This record gives sequence, structure tokens and C-alpha cells, in this order.
Amino acid sequence: MVSDSEVSFFKGILLGSISSVLITVFSQINIRQEGNIQDHEHHHLRASIREDFLKMPDVQRIEFSKSIRVYCIILGESVYGRSYRPILKQTWTKHCDEAEFYSCKNDHLFNIETNDMWLQMRETYKYVFEKYGYNYNWFFLTRPTTFAVTENLKHFLLKKDATQPFYLGHTIKSGDLEYVAMEGGIVLSMESMKRLNSVLNSENCADQSMIWKLAEDKQLALCLKYAGVLAENAEDSEGRNVFNTKSIVHLIQEAISNNPQQVIEGCCSDMAISFNGLTPEKMEVMMYGVYRLRAFGHHFNDTLVFLPPKDSEND
Repeated sequence: MVSDSEVSFFKGILLGSISSVLITVFSQINIRQEGNIQDHEHHHLRASIREDFLKMPDVQRIEFSKSIRVYCIILGESVYGRSYRPILKQTWTKHCDEAEFYSCKNDHLFNIETNDMWLQMRETYKYVFEKYGYNYNWFFLTRPTTFAVTENLKHFLLKKDATQPFYLGHTIKSGDLEYVAMEGGIVLSMESMKRLNSVLNSENCADQSMIWKLAEDKQLALCLKYAGVLAENAEDSEGRNVFNTKSIVHLIQEAISNNPQQVIEGCCSDMAISFNGLTPEKMEVMMYGVYRLRAFGHHFNDTLVFLPPKDSEND
């Protein structure tokens, strides 16, 4: 027979164990729960203003424009059964210094089929660093549904030192965690890639999910945090976001509702880098608007020119 004192003792142990687990779980809910998201408040990076480059000698401007080399990583190929690879190869990715597609179908990366996006992201970053880590100074990772203006990205990065640990894009605050949203694209400097690679195989970068599956962009932020790299929000010289997590149509509709007197100013930056949530057809429309449509007789006098990669069939 078990005495009452022994029963009470075991009950105490059981309740103590349950309490410990619940405290651990609920202390982390604030970074795992999708609904508890606030706007980013710190670590804002702004683009250089045009006048800064007007003061430079021509030779220095040319060297600046050649110094930015961006490797574009498209994580995934299909969305809702539709393949984005053909349209992406024909549109904005042609303006990257190099662009490649990575998914669970890459035999050289994955031995098994997996829908674990954090696993895919980790293996992709490891492979890219080992193969290209010292060939490019900036690494831009996006979803297939993202459209990016690579020239604007390079302009933003011009005065940023890739030997410093930059991790930037459209930042969101979720509880105590600040992370760069995958929907707008994630930019890592060469130094951040080196630091990330040094910790990717550690326990700190293993799947941190408990009750809720933690999104891969949050997992990346936690992993980089252990490497001493913090998320930074990218803005134009007027403080507007340049990495957008929504499509331009969605942003315009929001601006019409919220600020009908200043639709364009309230919508988007003139130096916007990315938009997300596009179908293949809308990517073609964006390509037309960004690279092909011109007003006859109007000459653009840009202070810097970013030439397309050699032998590229660019627009």
C-alpha cells in the first residue's frame, strides 16, 4: 500500500514537472505565435541619397558600381502546383550577377523529399557558402513569388561594407524576436554568410519549434542571433520600406483606403527593391513597367549605371 504522504510526494513531482514544461513553452510563445506581430522599431538602415554620388569622381562611381556582386537564391520552384522557374529566368533574375533555384528536388542538396522549409534553407545556405561564399559579396534569398529590382538593391548596398555582418530586408518584431520577413527577400553580407555557416550545424540552429511550427525566417533570425548578427530594416532616404512583403497592387489599394490624398507617396518607395505575392503573369507586367516602358524624349540621368552580367540576355 502507498501511504498518503507518498501520494502527495509524487503529486508534487508531477505538478512541478508539468509547471516547468508550461513555463518553458509559454515563455517562447511570443516568438512563435503568428498573430502576435508588431512593426519593427529598431535597427533601421537607409539608402544613400543621390547627391552623395554626384560628388564622386566618375572613375570612383564606375568602380563602386562594379564592386557590388549579388548572388540571387530562389528557394522553391513551384507555388500551388505552378512552376515559376521559366518566368523567373526570363524576368528579373537576369539582372542578378548569378541566380539559381534551390528546392527539395535538387539532388546535390537533399537525399530525401522534404517539406521542411527550415531544413531546405539551412542546406541551401551551406551549399551556397561552400561553392560561392567568396565569389560574391552579397546574397539575396527570395521566394518564387517575389519580384526584385536588382539595380535598386545594388544602389542600396553601395555604401554598405560586406565585410560587416549585415542581415537586412523588411523586418518584423514578434515578441522579443526581430527577423527579416522571407516574403520581401533576405539579404546577407559575405561576413554574415561566414558567421551563419559557422553555426548552422550547431544545436542553436536546429529546429526550435515546440507547439507551433516556427517559420523558416524566424528560425534563421534565431540562428543568426547566436552568431552575433541582428536583423536590420532597409529604408529609402525618406524612411519608407524598400523590401515589400506584398504586391504593388495590394500596397496601392491599401494607400487608397488609408491615405487617398497621397496614394503614391503612401504606397511605395521610388527605390523599392522587392514586391511579393505575384503570379507569373503579373511578373511579366512588372518587367514591362520597370524595364521596358519609357516616355519618349525623356532621358534618365542616373549617377550610377549597373551593367548586366556578361553575355546576359537582359532587358
